Amino acid sequence: MKRKLQAAAILLVFGLLKLPLEQRVTHDLRTMHLVDEPLHLGVKGNMGQMGLAAAFGGLRGLIATIFQLRAHVEFTRVNWAQVDKYYEFVTQLQPRNARYWEEASWHMAYNAASYYLYNQELKPGLRGKLYHDYVQRGIDILNEGLKSLPENSRLWQKLGEAHWSRSKDFKAAGDAYWNSFQHGGLNFTERFAAYSYAQSNDPAAWAKGYAVLKKLYDEKKATPGLIEYLKLLEQNLHVPAAQRIPDASPVRMTPDPQSGPLR
Repeated sequence: MKRKLQAAAILLVFGLLKLPLEQRVTHDLRTMHLVDEPLHLGVKGNMGQMGLAAAFGGLRGLIATIFQLRAHVEFTRVNWAQVDKYYEFVTQLQPRNARYWEEASWHMAYNAASYYLYNQELKPGLRGKLYHDYVQRGIDILNEGLKSLPENSRLWQKLGEAHWSRSKDFKAAGDAYWNSFQHGGLNFTERFAAYSYAQSNDPAAWAKGYAVLKKLYDEKKATPGLIEYLKLLEQNLHVPAAQRIPDASPVRMTPDPQSGPLR
């Protein structure tokens, strides 16, 4: 009995000595994103015993896939609330997987929003409200994802696209596209940031857009879209005639500028 107590005491002391080392190693691994942070589940994220077992048992990726499949089933049933719920589980389980945030946002801002916008069984006022609500939900999802992945250029790009084509908040679209470019996004995100700023109602944003487009123009990277918006900004900013570009305004094939910029 005495030996058992001595062995237990030794194990206890060894465990106490080892704990700080394990905590430092775990902290370093999380800093390098090699180990996920502990999953924090609130009221909205309460997934019951299966979800908790997955969180603590290292099966988060597998359970996230199962919930993603369930979300797809609800998508085929046009059950948007359930799609949103299941993707919320998925993104809580795998917050560093950008694809899940992107898919969740797409379903809300595009699929669900369009479904209600064109649903002739609903009154126009309700259709418009549901459309805007689901667009905003898709935008909120991307913003939430960017809290976990603030340097992910693709999520910033998708946020810019959502503001450009859905919310029509062009200042926000410009900021998102610009953040995408600053974090290694595709080259077009730089000019799309400027195109978005050009369509905003913010003079400070106009100045940002003008600086970007004039730089690209001077670098011989002009396109019809660049010239179109650069000339618009020259007017908005009252650029002196002697400093304006000599190019003629390009002819737009479609009369609606909201259809997108000429590239």
